[in-house]
Amino acid sequence: MIRSLNPPPPSAAPGANPATAVERLLREILVCLDSIPKGVSAEPGAPGQSNPVVLDIQVDGFAYKLLREEMSSPPQRQVLSPREQEIVRLVAKGLPSKAIADVLDMSTWTVGSHLRRVFAKLGVSTRAEMVAQVLEGKLLDE
Repeated sequence: MIRSLNPPPPSAAPGANPATAVERLLREILVCLDSIPKGVSAEPGAPGQSNPVVLDIQVDGFAYKLLREEMSSPPQRQVLSPREQEIVRLVAKGLPSKAIADVLDMSTWTVGSHLRRVFAKLGVSTRAEMVAQVLEGKLLDE
């Protein structure tokens, strides 16, 4: 479907996140497109085939296409071993590696090895990032 539009300039609240505003507008557009009966407008492409072009419009001499592509499977939830979870809990309580080693009766080197593995699994580089991501992602068993 090709449409020519001359929309008014978007009015954003001061300090509003532009990405959030764009996402909100995109959701509104998709709702509008879903309300159009299937037989009313022909989308480009062969009949019976899934077409990634959801919207094809021209605005002020520019062509814009909205594409829909199915995302690959959702990212896998990182699984922390029970020992890694235990160490993360202690880090979240504010304990340094030496105290964690004393509590768990292991060397500080072993604590460091576990932390490096957790950092690698989560893609983080600091203890604060690790704790934030673990709490946000609910990666600890209750």
